[in-house]
Amino acid sequence: MKRDFYEVLGVPRDAGAEDIKKAYRRLAMQHHPDKNHGNKDAEAKFKEISEAYDVLRSDDRRAAYDRFGHQAFEQGNAGGGGGGGGFGFAGGLGDVFEEMFGEIMGGGGRRGGGTPRGADLRYDLTLSLEEAFQGLQKTITFTALATCATCKGEGTAPGTSSKACTMCHGHGRVRSQQGFFAVEHACPTCQGAGHVIPTPCTDCKGAGRVKKQRSLAITIPPGVDDGTRMRLSGEGEAGPRHGPAGDLYVFLSITSHPLFQRQGPHLHCHVPIPMTLAALGGTLEVPLLEGGTAPLTIEPGTQSGHVMTLRHKGMPAVHSTRRGDMAVEVVVETPRHLTKRQKELLTEFSVEGERVKNSPLSEKFWAKVKDIVGVSEG
Repeated sequence: MKRDFYEVLGVPRDAGAEDIKKAYRRLAMQHHPDKNHGNKDAEAKFKEISEAYDVLRSDDRRAAYDRFGHQAFEQGNAGGGGGGGGFGFAGGLGDVFEEMFGEIMGGGGRRGGGTPRGADLRYDLTLSLEEAFQGLQKTITFTALATCATCKGEGTAPGTSSKACTMCHGHGRVRSQQGFFAVEHACPTCQGAGHVIPTPCTDCKGAGRVKKQRSLAITIPPGVDDGTRMRLSGEGEAGPRHGPAGDLYVFLSITSHPLFQRQGPHLHCHVPIPMTLAALGGTLEVPLLEGGTAPLTIEPGTQSGHVMTLRHKGMPAVHSTRRGDMAVEVVVETPRHLTKRQKELLTEFSVEGERVKNSPLSEKFWAKVKDIVGVSEG
């Protein structure tokens, strides 16, 4: 089981970005494999702290981790849909040690001519409760870096080619000695590519990628909950120099509903009923989220606030045939704007009620009041 990333770096959960960076730098220097040759524990520790820093250094990834924990970056279900949103997750989940130090003591990491991963993207979607219940398919449109169609990602103008960098001789990295450390870092001339482009592509200006509007058909399965994160592998930004694409993370939020409140797989609904139905009993047709109604038996003498359950009328479970329940809380409504005849009938009812004592809750309440403060019902 993975340790908490804040615990791995030895920082509090409210630590600032600079404190996190300092903690990572200190631990990475201590546990780097090239400083601990053959030490498997140090190698595992280095990987652990690098993974922790890779998440906590990014505001978007850190926010996702704070909310969802390690699950935020595990394999998710493909799908999505609904209302608009925005992107985040600038930068891929790459070699963060290389970013911080270059290569310490000449070891590990990406070499020149490598293929760094494209950036992950975040897309926020808003759904209605009905859409979350039914599931839906939707085509979303967004802008992201894509491989340049003119140069096929090479960055060179048509009919031309790149040349090996004379500074690093095509390796993409240069090394310098700092005390007993041999520090290796990306070549400043070619930025680690290992080659230079004499005649850049006019469309991408030599970057090999251009911003492009994309349309993506995605699917939301029935039963998704508020805060659900779905990962679409390889649907993020294209990687530079033909590197693998990043992922697209879809975060879902569910709007409130005028009739139903959701509690996990269950639904809750307040239903007003006439005083006469509460007193005499009968059958009530209760609305359902999927449309239509379901009969609900009201027992004679039902009190306001009484909760009854309709089995398997709640939300569906994701990728399952199971459903939650729907709790129906009745609210007994006192009639207003009575006619003369209704007033007469209720007066007769009140007089008769004094004789048969059919309001036990009221009687118990006033009995307690009398015992405590010596006040009788007025």
